[in-house]
Amino acid sequence: MSEHGASGLPADEALSRLIEGNARFLRGEARFPTVQKEILADLAKGQSPYATILGCSDSRVPPELVFDAGFGELFVIRVAGNVVSAEIMGTLQYAAMHLQTTLFVVLGHEGCGAVDAALAAHEPDVEHPARIARLLESITPGLAEIDRSRPRADQMHAAVEANVRWSIRQLQATPEAEARRREGRLKLVGAVYELETGRVRFLE
Repeated sequence: MSEHGASGLPADEALSRLIEGNARFLRGEARFPTVQKEILADLAKGQSPYATILGCSDSRVPPELVFDAGFGELFVIRVAGNVVSAEIMGTLQYAAMHLQTTLFVVLGHEGCGAVDAALAAHEPDVEHPARIARLLESITPGLAEIDRSRPRADQMHAAVEANVRWSIRQLQATPEAEARRREGRLKLVGAVYELETGRVRFLE
């Protein structure tokens, strides 16, 4: 199977490719971004990514680089705090129906500014512009069980993971996801990127 024509790849195999790619990235053996003109010409005819990634917009966490994936291999959706909205849902549905990817990954990252702001939103004298406040409102429900008595660094570590799980729960609750899971055509995985090491930690 061509690396650039992997649409419909079994979810477990797609996940293995992500893990192997991150391992190459950590070893300093990444293949990206060398791309031959013939590959670009082939990709111009259509796309068939092997996985869909919902990640944060943070400039330090480009999924194609951290998974050492080439052009056309990942379908990437990026939004601050990897939040789920109607637009995000529609894009994910497009990936499932038209691109036939079986693996969907919600990729958060340590030190996420959106999560940090959502943690602080309940504090007195903290205000945000209206649209940022709406974004943070999409994150706060997932942080309800964070122990606010713990040191802030511990809160952040737990909150980043909780936010990833919150996004996953919202996606799992859709009728389309439930139907695809029953058919064995969907694997939904959470992960956290560690800024200091470059490692992607996949959640249980």
